[in-house]
Amino acid sequence: MTAPRTYFIAEAGVNHNGDRDLAFALVEGAADAGADAVKFQTFDADLLASATVGKAGYQEQRTGAGESQRDMLRKLELPHDWHVELQAHARARSIDFISTAFDPISLDMLVGIGMPIVKVPSGELTNAPMVWRYANAGKPIVLSTGMATLSDVELALAVISHAIHEVAEPRSIADVWRIWGDPDRRAALRGRVTILHCTTQYPAADSDVNLAAMRTLGDAFGLPVGYSDHSAGSTAAIAAVALGATVIEKHFTTDRSLPGPDHAASLEIDELTQLIACIRSVEVMRGDGVKVPQPSEWDMRRVARQKVVAARPIARGAVLERVDLTTARSGDGIDPAELWDMIGTVAPHDLAAGDVYRR
Repeated sequence: MTAPRTYFIAEAGVNHNGDRDLAFALVEGAADAGADAVKFQTFDADLLASATVGKAGYQEQRTGAGESQRDMLRKLELPHDWHVELQAHARARSIDFISTAFDPISLDMLVGIGMPIVKVPSGELTNAPMVWRYANAGKPIVLSTGMATLSDVELALAVISHAIHEVAEPRSIADVWRIWGDPDRRAALRGRVTILHCTTQYPAADSDVNLAAMRTLGDAFGLPVGYSDHSAGSTAAIAAVALGATVIEKHFTTDRSLPGPDHAASLEIDELTQLIACIRSVEVMRGDGVKVPQPSEWDMRRVARQKVVAARPIARGAVLERVDLTTARSGDGIDPAELWDMIGTVAPHDLAAGDVYRR
């Protein structure tokens, strides 16, 4: 049976630092590492952040506190005219080009160039009007859930369901919940939406990873799940695949020492390569879940399993006692579970000590 393949998104994010050559190098690195897709972030800093909003703590640590978040983001914008070239380069290297849109203009541009999927970032999960636009684009959706409660996720899924079934935005949130109340319309999300568990911290501490929540999301909504990994190293992503993740997203960079908010919490190319190789091995190891002997086990099963043998010489016609019988590896014969039922029966032929008992 072919192992289910985990879709691996190499998250370049803003690690291009506004440098076109570095952006292309990230596409190359993702392809060389064996990723299925390389993903960037597309935004207009003036639309994404207000002039007064500050930086997150990790951003201040890595880029200083002397500028606003908006000023930092301006340096990290991916110009619109780079996208088609980066997409073409990714296609030439046989991987998908994806970018996360953070505003409607960016989303329309990405849909216009033929993005294969729409990625909803954790920060936009509760932005219902934007979530509606993501879903209305008509593409498969990957939904990140960092910082979220189950109720946050349910609201986002309800909005997506509305956008799938209606041509116009809802007039009220009650319209959204009416659609969500229809089980057939909820079922339409299957095959369309994958939910990613995520802890939005850079890096996320081991104690905050909470991989069990990935299964909680799958059980709650009956949809495929994956993991957007912000932890240090590769362990969490590998463990997530072992737990059934269908999509993995992981930040990477060409050099962790580069300036910028996300480089320090990213894998370098050689580490990304090792991670993807490990994930491909884990996919095979995970198997199909059916507990049967594997093809390679049948020969060992024949020689390793014990069968009923004579514990001492037994004459033909003797009434068997418990002391007459024991077990040993013998290749074939009667299973040990039947030994007790044999007590009190008559031996069909003479046996020497150690002989395999045959009826």
